[in-house]
Parts: sequence; C-alpha cells; structure tokens
Amino acid sequence: MLVVTTDTIEGRPVKKTLGLVSGEAILGANIFRDFFAGIRDIVGGRSAAYEEELRKAKDIAIAEMRQQAAEMGANAVVGVDLDYENITVGQTGGMLMVSASGTAVVV
Repeated sequence: MLVVTTDTIEGRPVKKTLGLVSGEAILGANIFRDFFAGIRDIVGGRSAAYEEELRKAKDIAIAEMRQQAAEMGANAVVGVDLDYENITVGQTGGMLMVSASGTAVVV
C-alpha cells in the first residue's frame, strides 16, 4: 500500500476517495533511559534511546493507519500527517505519542 504525504501520486489518479484513516501509538519511556537522556542533553549529543522509541511509535501508528485503510478497500493513503507529542506522567517520566492520519483512496 502506498503511503504518501502529498495529496496526489504522480501518474496514478485517485479513482475513489474512501475517507479519513488514522493510527496512534503511545509508548512508555523507561525511567532509566529518561535519566540518561537527561544527562546526555546536558552534555550534548543525541539520545539514541528516544530516537529508537520515536521510530517504533511512528512505525506502529503508520501500520495501524494502513490496516484501517485496507479494511476500507483502499490501496493508498494520501495527505499523510505525522504528529509527535510527549506526555508527562507525574515525576516518573512520560510517554511518547505519535499519531498518523491521512485519506484512504483507491488509485
């Protein structure tokens, strides 16, 4: 299934628009990774742990969106938008949320 951020797919006209589809993923961030990520942020550098969690959440959200589109009979999703959010939960850390939304179509 094609998944694109553009409203059209070059050379493949939209034959039917099926509607909005979305997928979400919320992953807990480990407290120890949070601690070490905080240290890394102080001394500089990238936080590989957070980057990996964001990548996983994005993949899950897109997979859910694709599944919803397939159930509607689509073979593509256009106009895809990804949103990232950090949800703080008390003093023990937080959660990472990624949502993907787009329009299910038949091309």
